[in-house]
Amino acid sequence: MIFTEKMNERELHKEQKLWILLVFPLLFFIYGVFYNYFYEAHSILYGLRPILASPTILMTDFIEVGGVGAAFINASLIGFFNLYLLKRYKLRINGLLIAAFMTVLGFSFFGKNVFNILPIYFGGFLYTRYQKIEMKQILLVTMFGTALAPIVSEIAFSGIISPRFSLIVAMAIGILIGFIIVPLSSHMLKFHDGYNLYNIGFTAGIIGTIFMSILKSFHVALAPENTLFTRHQISFTVLMVILFLFLIVVGLAVNPKLLKSYPQIFKYKGRTITDFTVRVGYGMTFFNMGVMGLSALLLVHLFGAVINGPIFAGIFTIVGFSAFGKHLKNCVPIVFGVLITAHLIGLDVASTPVMIAALFSTTIAPIAGTYGPIWGVVAGAFHLMLVTNIGVIHGGVNLYNNGFSGGLVAGFLVPIIDAFQKGDR
Repeated sequence: MIFTEKMNERELHKEQKLWILLVFPLLFFIYGVFYNYFYEAHSILYGLRPILASPTILMTDFIEVGGVGAAFINASLIGFFNLYLLKRYKLRINGLLIAAFMTVLGFSFFGKNVFNILPIYFGGFLYTRYQKIEMKQILLVTMFGTALAPIVSEIAFSGIISPRFSLIVAMAIGILIGFIIVPLSSHMLKFHDGYNLYNIGFTAGIIGTIFMSILKSFHVALAPENTLFTRHQISFTVLMVILFLFLIVVGLAVNPKLLKSYPQIFKYKGRTITDFTVRVGYGMTFFNMGVMGLSALLLVHLFGAVINGPIFAGIFTIVGFSAFGKHLKNCVPIVFGVLITAHLIGLDVASTPVMIAALFSTTIAPIAGTYGPIWGVVAGAFHLMLVTNIGVIHGGVNLYNNGFSGGLVAGFLVPIIDAFQKGDR
């Protein structure tokens, strides 16, 4: 189903879409340089050093590790790099590509840096050479596959193997991950049947679990990490408000008549594949991204949570996937289920672990979109209880821990819901 309102929008050329995305890393770069100059005693390079040379397993917040300026520069560099690849390989700017770009950008504050992602990209490149296919066919999966980038940093810098070999082994394993993530991801989709939007997170969870099992067999244990920025920083909020209002303005400029038709986006269930750029057009897609970004930001402020690296990742992942299945109607029940369950079992809703569970739980928004808000609340409850306990399985090397949990929740819950519905009929 494609709405006729899409016909009202002005045509956006590919270069214009790239420029819209470029605004995000560009503003991050400017903000990082100015913040470092006025508020930090050390240079950006001094801050980048610990970001690049630290094990980055969950949860390693780059804003705390290297400072605000360096964290934003790291994110901007990764954003520029991915935009270069999109332009270099001439990919069509669709909903899933926007989701990938925004997700990787968000996680550049939290686990991904300009060192640990590169071997995974190179592994994807080698896969294309081996299969004799074009890089553009697997670039999106490779971008998402950087969920396992902490494995590279962990091996390189944690001291679990001899320093003489650590960098070589780390690079080799990163390349291997980039090589195998593509064929594995397509098979894992069958498990949750498209009800988990972060499919690569589920795939990465499986790979991370196998990796951890191998390490434990050699009596190697990974130390958990909990390095978080804990100070309220109002300029983070101002920056995000500017960016999300920018998306809303772009949406209205592309499609001036979208306001009256925007509620029609709620008719989409969100199950993979729901590409809003195809279904409702770029105008409504960018508008929806801005609305969802402001809504996520409002949620964080309502509960008084600190905006830090993981929160940035959660908000920008929601914004990205608001081009590929998410909207307020299918996300709110899931988030409500997480928050009410956290309250009932005595967790601090304002804490970073609970807040990012609420933000990332929207990976299973298609369950609420397909089966209604009650089942959405139930799914959110299951998600929280699972995600707060499952990280130990992969040792924190999978940054998309919520995607892993979401895949398990969907794979477990959807067949049960179907059984009840068929019984009712």
